[in-house]
Amino acid sequence: MPILAVSDLTVRRGGALILDKVSWTVAPGEHWAILGANGSGKTSLLSALTGYLTPSAGRIELLSKTYGAADWRELRRRVGLASSAVRQRIPDGEPALETVVSGKYAMISFWGNITARDRRRGLRVLRQIECCALADRPWLFLSQGERQRLLIGRALMAGPPLLILDEPCAGLDPAARGHFLQFLQRLGGGKNAPTLVLVTHHVEEIMPLFSHVLILRGGRVLACGPKKSVLTSAALSRAFLAPIRLQCRRGRYTLRLLQETRAAM
Repeated sequence: MPILAVSDLTVRRGGALILDKVSWTVAPGEHWAILGANGSGKTSLLSALTGYLTPSAGRIELLSKTYGAADWRELRRRVGLASSAVRQRIPDGEPALETVVSGKYAMISFWGNITARDRRRGLRVLRQIECCALADRPWLFLSQGERQRLLIGRALMAGPPLLILDEPCAGLDPAARGHFLQFLQRLGGGKNAPTLVLVTHHVEEIMPLFSHVLILRGGRVLACGPKKSVLTSAALSRAFLAPIRLQCRRGRYTLRLLQETRAAM
């Protein structure tokens, strides 16, 4: 049974075709990276997957339950999302444990008292994301990398089978990004880890644990499948409309622009 099955997903708004018959299947045991230039449809695809953008046509199934036929609110809870949109809304004074526990109830700014059961669950999640020492630390006094981990913990609080990471390294300095990516590698390889979907512009962020890649261009699927066959210089050159050479060393990727074009003066 697939974790996620997207069939001919189409989104139109006004006269614009935003997603054009996108089909994509995520099987158990796979971790995916989604690549694409600005305007390729990545954000719209995420919005559709999380129930915030209604498709014009097509079908989305999560664990064999179909969006539109099943309760959207219930399905939405089965997809964890860590994004900058949530990060910007966390109150400065909120302790890390409350931030994590709030994910169970899909609320921003936790209110009320944490139950003993939720506290135990929240502390287990903090251990999972390697942030035990931060339980009482307010959001204001956390580093960007620590905040990113807590957003993942917040998403994990409800135990989703699918966790989407929307450009989680944005705003991190090179050292913090390196530490965070190593953390992702450990998280994805851990016991009972959810299926991870990483959305990024940068091939350098595709850690070895990611087994498959989806490349979008102009709202369409440009390439989709196992990383070794999909992530190529030719595919990336088509995706970013520039001549690119992709290199892989010890499971990590880098790319180089072969030539730069100058705009006409």
